[in-house]
Amino acid sequence: MLILSLLLRAVVICLLARLAICDLRERRLPTREVVAIAVLFPIDALLGGMPLTEMAVHFAIGVLILLVSVALFAARMLGGGDAKLSAAIFLWVGMTGFIQTLTLVSVIGTIVGLVSFSTRHLPPESEQRGLHRSLALFSGARGVPYGVALALGGSVTIMLPGALAARWNI
Repeated sequence: MLILSLLLRAVVICLLARLAICDLRERRLPTREVVAIAVLFPIDALLGGMPLTEMAVHFAIGVLILLVSVALFAARMLGGGDAKLSAAIFLWVGMTGFIQTLTLVSVIGTIVGLVSFSTRHLPPESEQRGLHRSLALFSGARGVPYGVALALGGSVTIMLPGALAARWNI
């Protein structure tokens, strides 16, 4: 079952990578991929023998994060896709990975925000070459691609427990 869990988590990582790329290019996070990430959690939890009470805690945290994120969206402080993605990620990490995920996403988000702020005056990426083109993808003129921070931070905190369990035969 551990191998199947690692495979499911690898699929989630691939979906998160796709979402990060979509956010950079289009400043949107497709709902289909976000829902797929959320749907894969209970499958992984059941395969791993997670108790139903612990699953309920994971779902409660996901709902709590969704409510907070919707409030931030209503205040125009967060994008709608970012709200959905944050709920899906925190559904996966639950209480055990909550602080680590929040910290990691915040640090990465600060870096993404600083890059976006510093590149806001770059012309569109289609007019650039090389490094300038890559930096123009982050341009704050189109909004901050916070999905990148969510995807990177979420990837680490979703994959790490499974990888550690495989390494140490937990």
